[in-house]
Amino acid sequence: MEQKRRGDCRRTGRPSDSRDVNAPSAAPGNARAAFLAFYDDALPHVYAYFVSRCGRPALAEDLTSETFLAAVDAARRDDPPPVNVPWIIGVARHKLVDHWRRQEREQRSLRLVADADDISADPWEATLDAAEARRTLDLLAPQHRAVLTLRYLDDLPVAKVAEVLGRTLHATEALLTRARAAFRLAYGKEACDE
Repeated sequence: MEQKRRGDCRRTGRPSDSRDVNAPSAAPGNARAAFLAFYDDALPHVYAYFVSRCGRPALAEDLTSETFLAAVDAARRDDPPPVNVPWIIGVARHKLVDHWRRQEREQRSLRLVADADDISADPWEATLDAAEARRTLDLLAPQHRAVLTLRYLDDLPVAKVAEVLGRTLHATEALLTRARAAFRLAYGKEACDE
């Protein structure tokens, strides 16, 4: 009965979220056993936390693994935090946010690659009349004329165009997008006005 009051889930069959493996009763020789008991108690809580938020069991397993690796690292520190279920759920929350950030960075990179492919596969390059294109460039705003000239007439890569214009790569890509749109609009008007 004394063990039930202390929250021993092995006797009750229910996990206890109040056990602290860093409590004074956990002697250094007993720390490993205490952490294993904590792991047994906390694993279902952490896994359930991830499954309910990401919906994919394989991802939940990976994130649960990362969370417990972080818990082991924290428990080995000179001044370890109170390792209990509420604390490990906090670690899990951070691991989930880290996962979402990684995922967003990957998607952003994929979008940039897709946008780069769109630039190289621009159907306008093959169908423009050179004289008409030069007249159209003269109608554009100076920054649009400059970025299009550097990119398409001088055939500089976008990174070099950014360097020449003194802009960031992302700002230059955005400027190129707006300049191409302005060029297409002006080029279409020139053809219609004739």
